[in-house]
Amino acid sequence: MEIPDEELRSYVDSLVALIAAAQEEDGYLYTTRTIDPVNMAPGAGRERWVDERVSHELYNVGHMYEAAVAHHIATGSDTFLNVALKNAALVEKEFGWGKREIAPGHQEIEIGLIKLYKVTGERRWLDLAQFFLDVRGRGGDYVRHPDNSRFSVYNDSVYLQMHKPVLEQTEAVGHAVRGAYMYTAMADLSEATGDNRYLEASKRIWDDVTSGKIYITGGIGSKEYGEAFGEPFELPNMTAYTETCASVANVFWSHRLYRATGESKYLDVLERTLYNGLISGIGIDGCHFFYPNPLESDGSFERAGWFDCSCCPVNVARFMPSMKQYIYSSSKDQININLFISSEATFELSSGVVGISQQTEYPWGGKVEMKVNPATDDEFFGIGIRIPAWTGEEPIAGELYRYLTQAAGKTIVQVNGKQSDYEKKKGFIVIERKWRKGDVINLQLPMEPRFIVARDEVLADSGRVAIGVGPIVYCLEEADNGKVREMKVDRSTTPEYIFDSEYMGGSGVVLFNALMADGSEKQVKAIPYYSWANRGRGEMIVWIKTK
Repeated sequence: MEIPDEELRSYVDSLVALIAAAQEEDGYLYTTRTIDPVNMAPGAGRERWVDERVSHELYNVGHMYEAAVAHHIATGSDTFLNVALKNAALVEKEFGWGKREIAPGHQEIEIGLIKLYKVTGERRWLDLAQFFLDVRGRGGDYVRHPDNSRFSVYNDSVYLQMHKPVLEQTEAVGHAVRGAYMYTAMADLSEATGDNRYLEASKRIWDDVTSGKIYITGGIGSKEYGEAFGEPFELPNMTAYTETCASVANVFWSHRLYRATGESKYLDVLERTLYNGLISGIGIDGCHFFYPNPLESDGSFERAGWFDCSCCPVNVARFMPSMKQYIYSSSKDQININLFISSEATFELSSGVVGISQQTEYPWGGKVEMKVNPATDDEFFGIGIRIPAWTGEEPIAGELYRYLTQAAGKTIVQVNGKQSDYEKKKGFIVIERKWRKGDVINLQLPMEPRFIVARDEVLADSGRVAIGVGPIVYCLEEADNGKVREMKVDRSTTPEYIFDSEYMGGSGVVLFNALMADGSEKQVKAIPYYSWANRGRGEMIVWIKTK
C-alpha cells in the first residue's frame, strides 16, 4: 500500500533540483571536476574520460541512473530521469565501438543503463551496456595513476576483471564489489536480450564463489589488500574484508540468478548474506557503520560514524527500501514465497487477483502463517514455499560448509490444519489447488542451534566450529563473556537456544559451556553476528576453537 509523504517528496525534489543544477550543458556530471578542474581529487583523471580504470565518472552516474529510474517509478516525474538520460546520451557519444573502446574500472553503469532501457524502451541504452561488458578483456593500455604506491593494484587486469572477455570468465577474481556488480549486469543483459551466454557465464562464476570463496556470513572478498576475491579456500577471519557493499552486490547478483532460473539455492545465499554480511554493516543506532566486516577481532576494530569513501552506508540506505522485491515472486499461475518476513502483497495471476499475507516469528522462531485471499473462491493456482538449505545438511549451497549434526525437528507444512506431503521443485514445496478466501498455510521450520564446520581446505577454520540457528550466524563477544579468542568448545556440546528480550530490543541467543583460556569452564552466550560491536571495543570470534 502506498502512503504519500508530501514532506519527503518535497525534500527529494529539492535534491533532484541540486543534481540538475550541477549538470553541465552537454550532460556531463562529475562535480569534483566541475567545481575545480585544476585541483582534481586523487584518481579523478587530469581531464574527462582519460583515466577510467581509476576514475569513478562512469561508476557514479551508473548509480545516478538507478536512482533516477527509482524516482520516476515512485513519483511518475521525469525531472530526475531527464538528467540521467541527458548524461547517458553524452556517455553514448563518447564511448562505443569506433569511439572510446574503454571499460570502466569500477562496474555499475551497466546495471543503470539496463534500467534506463527497461523504463524507456530505448534499445540504445541496452546496446551501450552490452558494449561496456563486451569491451572488457580486449587489451589496451592501462593508465597509471601518479600515486603508484596507492593505486598500483589498478594496473592489474585481473583485479579489474579485464583479463578475459566476460563470456570466457569462469572464476571470481579481483575487486569483489566491481566483480559482483558486473556479474549482476551479465544476468540483467541475458534477461533483456535473451542471450543466455551472459547468464551461463554469471552462473559459472557464482558456483566458483560458493564452492570456495564465500564466508559463512555470506560475505565475499576475503583479501584486505585490494578488497578482492582470494584464491579458493583463502578465507582468513581476522583480516576478512567482506565489504558491506560486496554483500549488497551479492544479494543483487543472487537475486538476478534466482529470477532467471527459479532455483532456491540462489535465495539461500541471498538470505544468508542479508541477515549476516549485509545488515552487520550498520549499527543498532543507525549512525555507525562497518566498511569491512571481519569474522574475528582482537578488540581494536570498531564502527565508524562515516567514511571518506562513503559507499557502504549509502548502499545500505538505498537497499533497505527495496526489500519488498525479494520477499515474493510470481508467474502467471504461481506465487512463490521466497523469504519469511511479515508482509502483505497482491498478485495478478491468470486466474485472477490474489492477496497473500505473512505473519512470522522468523528468524527467531520457525513458525510462519500465510493467509491466502483470492478475489473469488475456487481460483486454481500454485503457491511455492522455499524450504531453506539450512534445514538440511548444508547452511548454503556449494559444499563449502556443513552441519555437524542433523536438525532434530522436521519441516512441517499444513493447509487449513491438515498436514500433507507436497511435491518439491527447485527447492520449493509447491501447493496446487483451488483456493478459497481465508485459506491458511502454516509452516514450521526447525529453528535449532547447530555447529558448523568448513571443508578441510579452509585452513583458517581448521579445528574450529561456528554456530548457526536458521539463517543467522552467531558469534562470541567480549562484552558478554570476557576474552573469547582462545576459548574452546567441545564439539559434542549441546547448545541451548533462547530468546533474550533484553538484548538489542529482543534477539535469539545461544548458550553453551566453554573452556576459557585460564582453564576454567563457564557458560557463554553467543549473539547474532550482525549485532556485534555495538557495545564498545572488545574481542569477537565466529569460528571457535574446539577441544
